[in-house]
Amino acid sequence: MKIRALQKEETPPIELLLLADPSVSIIEDYLNRGMCFVAENQENMVIGALVLLPTRPHCVELANISVSEDYRGKGVGKLLIKHAISVAREKLFKVMEVGTGNSSIDQIAFYQKCGFRLTGVDFDFFVKHYHEPIYENSIQCRDMVRFTLDIE
Repeated sequence: MKIRALQKEETPPIELLLLADPSVSIIEDYLNRGMCFVAENQENMVIGALVLLPTRPHCVELANISVSEDYRGKGVGKLLIKHAISVAREKLFKVMEVGTGNSSIDQIAFYQKCGFRLTGVDFDFFVKHYHEPIYENSIQCRDMVRFTLDIE
């Protein structure tokens, strides 16, 4: 597997990014402002993606990370996180943030296993910013659970 920056002339893997965020317009917005990286398998098929978005001085947000369903549970997500941390350090960021839904139980565990610490909750974020209700694990996704990782 290799991880590389998506080139400007390449079409972003929207279908893959939609696995982590159901809004095409929101994805397009942070793709335009951020840095997209893709993970490819031995056959050069895109199997994972992430978007890093500078948010304020010394801080970068992991705006999206997604792995194809066939490759989940095989370490691809952890390798993408390690790559994101490496890129962020090279660009002299000191803090990485990520947010996920209150109903995203597996993702909440994943970020903590990768060293992120719970730092806050944006109440009703998904109710205010998404047109359709989102449900995962039979739970309505209402709040964004925020995590932070010191990377310096």
